[in-house]
Amino acid sequence: MELANMPPTGHFIGGKWVESASGQQFETMNPATEEVLAKVARGGMAEVEQAVAAARQALSGPWGMMPPKEHGRFLHTISQHITAHAGELARLETLDNGKPLSLAEEEVRGAARYFEYYAGAADKIHGEQIPLGPNRLNFTVREPMGVTAHIVPWNKPLNILARSLAPALATGNTAVIKPSELTPLTALKLAEIFAEAGCAPGVINVVNGFGEEAGAALAGHTAIDHLTFTGSVQTGRTVMKAAAEHIKPVVLELGGKSPLLVFADADLDLAVAEAVNGISTNCGQMCSAGSRLLVESSIKEAFVAKLAARLAALRIGPGVDDPDMGPLVSAVQVSRVTGHIEIAQSEGARMVLGGKRPSHLSRGYFLLPTLFDGVLPDMHIAQEEVFGPVLSLTTFADEAEALRIANDVKYGLIAAVFTQNIDRALRLALRLQAGQVFVNEYYTGDEEMPFGGTKQSGFGRLKGLAALDEYTQVKNVAVRMKGEG
Repeated sequence: MELANMPPTGHFIGGKWVESASGQQFETMNPATEEVLAKVARGGMAEVEQAVAAARQALSGPWGMMPPKEHGRFLHTISQHITAHAGELARLETLDNGKPLSLAEEEVRGAARYFEYYAGAADKIHGEQIPLGPNRLNFTVREPMGVTAHIVPWNKPLNILARSLAPALATGNTAVIKPSELTPLTALKLAEIFAEAGCAPGVINVVNGFGEEAGAALAGHTAIDHLTFTGSVQTGRTVMKAAAEHIKPVVLELGGKSPLLVFADADLDLAVAEAVNGISTNCGQMCSAGSRLLVESSIKEAFVAKLAARLAALRIGPGVDDPDMGPLVSAVQVSRVTGHIEIAQSEGARMVLGGKRPSHLSRGYFLLPTLFDGVLPDMHIAQEEVFGPVLSLTTFADEAEALRIANDVKYGLIAAVFTQNIDRALRLALRLQAGQVFVNEYYTGDEEMPFGGTKQSGFGRLKGLAALDEYTQVKNVAVRMKGEG
């Protein structure tokens, strides 16, 4: 499918579009049609070196000398430009990733909101004075980290990029971005938007390429000052080791196996609707997907009946048609998800529906929403992240058992509690091992809310004012003054 307003497909380095030194390219595909969308420059160490050097130089240029209020004004301009280009950004995202067009539009609005939100914070980042007694002045200042690296996943390419880039720029840093090789187009379009807005050279740089080449070179580079990575636990572990070689701080937002605890007194229709939303959004390709349902035994049969009916009614098709659920991102991802389904069946979980390609679609990486009942807490499907539209359902007898099952995984990203008992909801909210806990809802996800995980879901916080702490470092200044006379 031909794209209107296709961004340049080279690397964006030092304010210019450049091709790879090697001349190599890779193809980015439309997962709904399996057709090639574009050929993109394939970078590695040489391009990362150039990008990091450009970002370093920008720190001592106009951007580095700019007052915080001007950083804020520039970010506000970027927010306005994203909004002006919202239609083409959403279409690019849908074609490159596969997600429904309305979801892409929502994520583009979220990207604009990140820049708007942190624009307002840019001139309000300050230190404090610490009283030490007469003739002593002690104060802190908060300084930029320097050159920040951003390795971005394929599931929400533009939105997740904006989530870390906006606070990094608000605090005066510069950036080198490595988008996923599966979905590079909106990062390139954003670079074009920055250039259109008059961004100083080197403030942001985009290097396309594969993780083992460009990503590894960026994560292990000696001249970056901070690294943000969103992706799998396995890759996060590798990235963290590379950064540790040179003692670089990292923010890791990794996998999840998030539980929804549904009690007998819950509004079942609401819980079912939120459960469907939690697993069908972006075809379940979300670290925060609500992939585990823990349901009180007494309501299980009624809940499963309602849930299966809602899942079966979901409209599935190409993202440009704006269905309820689009395709998975690639053939490799389809293989991974179906592998998890096969293991679940081999372990004795009962597949209520799904598990195969929709019959009405002959091309594209589509998979029906899949529900497993009779899942034991130690089964593979209850413990491992699937990253697809696959739900596991486990029953519990009481609150204590629900809490034990919910916490008995290696992840701790999001949890939700559905109950009319406010005491129970608050008890569980404080005891669930998760970075975010929702009560009687799922996926609120506003830009103002701190987001991040515990355990193997990673560490550090993105979104909200908490993110500003990740991209600044505190310096203490102590002064001894002479006494009177």
